[in-house]
Amino acid sequence: MVVVVLGRENGGEEMMGGTQGRRILTSGLVFWVGCFVLYGLIAGLYAWVVLRPFSSASYARSGLPWLGCQEDNEGSWAIGVFYGDSPFSLKPLETLNVWSNESAAWPIANPVITCSSASDSGFPSNFVADPFLYIQGDTFYIFYETKNSFTMQGDIGVAKSTDKGATWQELGIALDEEWHLSYPYVFNYLGQIYMMPESNEKGELRLYQASNFPLEWKLEKVIMKKPFVDSFIINHDGEYWLFGSDHSSFGSQKNGQLEIWYSSSPLGPWKPHKENPIYNVDQSLGARNGGRPFMYTGNLYRVGQDCGETYGRRVRVFKVEVLSKHEYKEVEVPFILDEPNKGRNAWNGARYHHLDVQQLSSGQWIGVMDGDRVPSGDIVHRIILGCAFVAAVAGVVVLLGVLLGAVNCIIPLNWCADYSGKRSDTLLAWERADMFSLKVRRFCSRLNRIPSLLRGRIKSNSYSGRFVLALIFASGVALMCAGVKNIYGGNGANEPYSWRGHFSQFTLLAMTYDARLWNLKMYVKHYSRCTSVKEIVVVWNKGTPPELSELDSAVPVRIRMEDKNSLNNRFKMDPLIKTRAVLELDDDIMMSCDDIERGFRVWRQYPDRIVGFYPRFVDAKALKYRAEKYARKHRGYNMILTGAAFVDSQVAFKMYWSEEAKLGRELVDKYFNCEDVLLNFLYANASSSKTVEYVRPAWAIDTSKLSGAAISRNTQEHFQIRSACLAKFAEMYGGPGGRKWEFNGRRDGWDV
Repeated sequence: MVVVVLGRENGGEEMMGGTQGRRILTSGLVFWVGCFVLYGLIAGLYAWVVLRPFSSASYARSGLPWLGCQEDNEGSWAIGVFYGDSPFSLKPLETLNVWSNESAAWPIANPVITCSSASDSGFPSNFVADPFLYIQGDTFYIFYETKNSFTMQGDIGVAKSTDKGATWQELGIALDEEWHLSYPYVFNYLGQIYMMPESNEKGELRLYQASNFPLEWKLEKVIMKKPFVDSFIINHDGEYWLFGSDHSSFGSQKNGQLEIWYSSSPLGPWKPHKENPIYNVDQSLGARNGGRPFMYTGNLYRVGQDCGETYGRRVRVFKVEVLSKHEYKEVEVPFILDEPNKGRNAWNGARYHHLDVQQLSSGQWIGVMDGDRVPSGDIVHRIILGCAFVAAVAGVVVLLGVLLGAVNCIIPLNWCADYSGKRSDTLLAWERADMFSLKVRRFCSRLNRIPSLLRGRIKSNSYSGRFVLALIFASGVALMCAGVKNIYGGNGANEPYSWRGHFSQFTLLAMTYDARLWNLKMYVKHYSRCTSVKEIVVVWNKGTPPELSELDSAVPVRIRMEDKNSLNNRFKMDPLIKTRAVLELDDDIMMSCDDIERGFRVWRQYPDRIVGFYPRFVDAKALKYRAEKYARKHRGYNMILTGAAFVDSQVAFKMYWSEEAKLGRELVDKYFNCEDVLLNFLYANASSSKTVEYVRPAWAIDTSKLSGAAISRNTQEHFQIRSACLAKFAEMYGGPGGRKWEFNGRRDGWDV
């Protein structure tokens, strides 16, 4: 409850309801509103700077922001591809280093189908889920549920792959009814292709036949008048078996019920199993189906959903030991999948609830699985939590008002029942008869003593009192920012940005030595959680390196020991690097994962360039090194510092260690500086077109300012050395000429 000052008593003078009481009400209300406006302005600044930098989310798909991928309380499901030698050894696509030069996604990473890829293809989608594979020779199809962003209804989409599932082309909507559709189970029967999607909203189980595969389907038959969810049909031991869940039946446990029916044909008629319901148990035990059943080593396996912590938390696999008209028995078997450890920054970090795994003609197994980075109901949870934080701010404002003397009364007595300001003998007699009212009034009276007690203990004009006030005010700022973040700031995930519908990964490379170990620990912990980071390579130039166990990392970390302490080591050829993209990032630079992901997206658009976050302009008429403000003043740049930049590992490193660059490397060793300037000159010398791209970070912190371990701590001397390097490199490789590229020259608006 939020209350401001309404009045006070002084020498028996009544202040409630009078002119002076109204004046106090006004002043108290002004204080309360003024504090909230101040907190709101601070939180608004926080939101503008931190939560939505440069409207990056709206540009993620290159389309209009309202066309799809809106926040949805059901989640943000996407679809990934997995491979393995068996259905029990599946590994995500990115572990196999699948390359696709045409898309500049090197290597390709999950997810392969998202709301973004669907929306960009012309059918706006909030999420994609429930994937089922259909394989025709070397062509793969995925049928999946896509939630329409306008109707908020599930439709059935379809995508095609001709490279064994690495990349997918969206074909469109295969099935759209007036009711919700999902779980598009596709199978063959007598040479025809059938689809049995979930239609529980219609109250029927419908079977469709492909009239023009894969986009045209006609209703073949309503095979059962039951609102089954997540159903499939299999042929086993000469009979057809239908597995599904009917959550509408009396006493059924939601997500914990399973029924089996049998027939001599998928078209029916269907008869119930003697033990129906097979399950009616807790929703965490995997009763609800979670994808296509599969045969392996002669055994039948069923996939179920564990919905214990949240809907669709994970899949569980069961080996069917007995399946007959009179008996059913299955046992759970271990199903180990590489669990993502990047939390909400992983596309399936919160849950995965559907699996379709099939064996290819090569003997290899392929699986498609959906995943989500947030639990079910995340939006409602965040809004409730955000409102609770804002309500707590109201309490902080009241506390500040009490200590500053603006609030003298926590709960005015005229708010209590049957109180009009004057206390007559009749009222006193009534209060004695009504003990509850009396207790309420006593409680309010005691509560109203708090302001005077607090002011007696905490003097606002003393140093300790001012410190307490500052602490309370700061807590209000923190609470308001937390409230705004929960309500307005999204799910807290730093999502990657696709390029031509694909995602990829990069290697993060940092060069350091023993004096900066504290920097490295903070660096690794932060950046390893960024979505697209595949591996961190630490180039150790000097001293004893740390044990890998000392580094808190969500990705593999490799420490590369160097014999010589040289800045040239950062661009050394490294055959163990598995990605085309390398982010050269100094260990003393802290940036947001979203900034890193935006830079990676731009590099994949321009992989032949140096793409980074620190622009410089070198004037050909005066080869003098200057800070970024000089580039801003001249409204352009022609150099990107590689202390924070993406490069092509196969091009940049080879160029840097060429014979042509030998004299430049010697100069770098002489000055122990300028390796980034040298790489820029080499790029410029190799091409007459644009060689650098700038991405403006929302924020960046140079942690070297917090310690003495930095080669550029003396800025004046540092600039003089780099100016000397500019002159030498211009003699070796030619000057920058008239090269200059303006800020804000791209459509994305990230280079302002």
